[in-house]
Amino acid sequence: MTEYRIKRIYEAPEPSDGLRVLVDGLWPRGVSKVDAHLDRWARDIAPSTELRKWFNHDPARWEEFRRRYREELRGHMDDLKPLRADIGRPVTLLFSARDAEHNQAVVLKELLDELQATNRS
Repeated sequence: MTEYRIKRIYEAPEPSDGLRVLVDGLWPRGVSKVDAHLDRWARDIAPSTELRKWFNHDPARWEEFRRRYREELRGHMDDLKPLRADIGRPVTLLFSARDAEHNQAVVLKELLDELQATNRS
């Protein structure tokens, strides 16, 4: 069973991160590709530009953002397959937003956890 975690890309990488996957559509400011220590940049599963701009990290729009982003992800289930494979180590979903509670990595982790639970039943 894969353990999904979330972490800001600005935090130092650790061996316990396992597979490090950036889930932002835009490259984070001030982070070099070398310093990011990424295994994958999953741009295809990031929120659309339109949704990202609409949300604008406004907590008042959080529930609607979650609903809309999950709807977008339904069209990218094939792109989620590499993250859903049991690779024998954690998968850390990296994001650049300042708000650790209201961002796409939170929604993506929720969905991946749900999909994993469904597959076990």
